[in-house]
Amino acid sequence: MSALTGRPRGREPRSVLPWLAVPALVVFVGFAVVPLIGVFALSFTTWDGIGSIRPSGLTSWRAVLTDPGLPHALWVTFLVMAVSWIVQTPLSILLGTFLAGRQRYRAVLGVVYFVPLMLSSAAIAIAYEALLDPNFGLGAGLKIQALSQDWLGRPWLAFGVVVFVVSWQFVPFHTLIYQGGVQQIPKSLYEAAQLDGAGRIRQFFDITLPQLKYTVITSSTLMVVGSLTFFDLIFVLTEGGPGDATRVLALDMYKRGFQASLMGPASVIAVILVLVGLALALLLRRLGGRDAGASQLEGA
Repeated sequence: MSALTGRPRGREPRSVLPWLAVPALVVFVGFAVVPLIGVFALSFTTWDGIGSIRPSGLTSWRAVLTDPGLPHALWVTFLVMAVSWIVQTPLSILLGTFLAGRQRYRAVLGVVYFVPLMLSSAAIAIAYEALLDPNFGLGAGLKIQALSQDWLGRPWLAFGVVVFVVSWQFVPFHTLIYQGGVQQIPKSLYEAAQLDGAGRIRQFFDITLPQLKYTVITSSTLMVVGSLTFFDLIFVLTEGGPGDATRVLALDMYKRGFQASLMGPASVIAVILVLVGLALALLLRRLGGRDAGASQLEGA
């Protein structure tokens, strides 16, 4: 007991605990809430990025919402999101489960797998653009006709390249998430399954996957919301082409704002991206539900 306060030593008063969140709250408000309010206000103005800002009411909103290119950009954005999720999630779960083992070489492989995430998206796009060049790329160098395609000149090939490169870069991050989730699963569950005669495959489907439910929700939320912000890689790799085959909303926002100097319509698209991301995050959270017991077992 403390002689001055009469409280047990080592305990902080509960009134102090909320103040510990103040620094994070200040950063969040300063770098997230305030800019978002500014962008929302800018969507009701006309501005070329240099001159004076003039209020214009709903002019920018009408221009964007009636633009026939908006549904296509939304479709491409959701398509990239869905296909990349389908590709990344199974690979990340399998690699995360594999790397959660205790063999020494798996730690080395974990470091190697993590390398793509540390590279710049622009640098990755430049490297793949050179490798996929039909005249001077990898296919031409190895004399492999199947690789000597016009990968970035055909709509569906370009779309596939974008999904492949995105997955190649971000699978390591989600692998790390699943690796941590698998390591938090109680070993007693696997020991009991072994006593019942369950093999590795049955343990994976009956124990590992169910216990990773909340890890899947967390990873999927990061993956889906992050897909809305793909810009630099697509800009360097395809610039939204061929045609508008890979023109996602984030790239459309950049082209309107910084190439066409239409900051009002660009701000409208930014607000749409925020709303779509928020809706998807809430939907995934609702689909995940709440199960305190399973959450504690999973530890994620």
